Amino acid sequence: MSLAGNRVLLIISGGIAAYKALELVRLLRGQGSGVTCVLTDNGSQFVTPLSLQALSESKVYTDLFSLTDESEMGHIQLSRSADLLVVAPATANILAKMAAGLADDLASTVLLATDKPVLVAPAMNVRMWLHPATQANITTLQQRGVRVVQPTEGAMACNEFGPGRLAEPPDILAAIEALLNPAPGPLSGRHALVTSGPTHEPIDPVRYIANRSSGRQGHAIAAALAELGARVTLVSGPVTIADPPDVTVRPVETARQMLDACRSALPADVAVFAAAVADWRVDHASATKIKKQPGAAPPALTLLPNPDILATIAAAGPDRPRLVIGFAAETDDLMANARAKLTRKNADWIVANDVSPETGIMGGAENVVHIVSAAGIEAWPRLTKNDVARRLARRIAEALA
Repeated sequence: MSLAGNRVLLIISGGIAAYKALELVRLLRGQGSGVTCVLTDNGSQFVTPLSLQALSESKVYTDLFSLTDESEMGHIQLSRSADLLVVAPATANILAKMAAGLADDLASTVLLATDKPVLVAPAMNVRMWLHPATQANITTLQQRGVRVVQPTEGAMACNEFGPGRLAEPPDILAAIEALLNPAPGPLSGRHALVTSGPTHEPIDPVRYIANRSSGRQGHAIAAALAELGARVTLVSGPVTIADPPDVTVRPVETARQMLDACRSALPADVAVFAAAVADWRVDHASATKIKKQPGAAPPALTLLPNPDILATIAAAGPDRPRLVIGFAAETDDLMANARAKLTRKNADWIVANDVSPETGIMGGAENVVHIVSAAGIEAWPRLTKNDVARRLARRIAEALA
């Protein structure tokens, strides 16, 4: 596939993997793409402007305060003259700057000023990559539409082993080609329904019943399905995270509202019920705040069961999605409860995870799941929630193929 006529602004930040940027420039030029490089101060400790200029056949930019370039607002021109901005390698530092909206050098200023697509290829120590701060930054960037070429696993220059190695230049090139010359994804033409977050069941105007859920896993699944070309409807309870890009979001508060939104979103090819729906609601929510009276007993709350959204949508009928996936968040007897839920709810798959407090999964950046189906149980290793989402999206695409 040719990239002739396209222009890439390549930002090289500091890290031993910066040497791979030279090969990436060569590959891009071989595909006919124009390449302009921005080299950070730290990046210049590993590669030189001269080598990048020789391979790109274009000026290399390093200084935000170059009088010649800034007299014409060069950082603004740089940020918008390319078809795509690529950060490779993307260190933990520059990812943090991007997520926080900092602009204290040419690279970060260009990234903040751009209105063009951005692709990042992270590279760092395994502990830095798996740190909750880095994972939270990656999630934030993805929710803003930044595309990520995931790092690979292997031996590192720091003598540790694990995920964090920069993807190989041909793989980064393939990601660039996919962005600049997009091909239909494996879920193109499919409609996916996803639920996410908690529900809030009101007791009075200031109190409610809810489950502990950040919505990170459900939102990541919606984003991953959209990346594979699906048209995604995300029905989300109250969360504090950003909406995923390229997804239609329908915000709701209660379980009954969530069920109504799911029904109205049908038909769908696949439905993934990742929301932590409250099992009960108050029979009669008070229209005014319930006041605490000195010496009086606490108010008695009569609870009613909420509708079973998963079982309702999974019930046999003309609107049943071809693939219905539920979640089982358990603190004990994980597999037994998941198998029982699979049968009881008439689901095709159950994604089971242990959410005991010591796991740190509820509200955290990582997850450990088991895929339970009529075919058996598939155990996945501990992954970031984004990686779980991408892996699940690929499995969904295979099942619907």
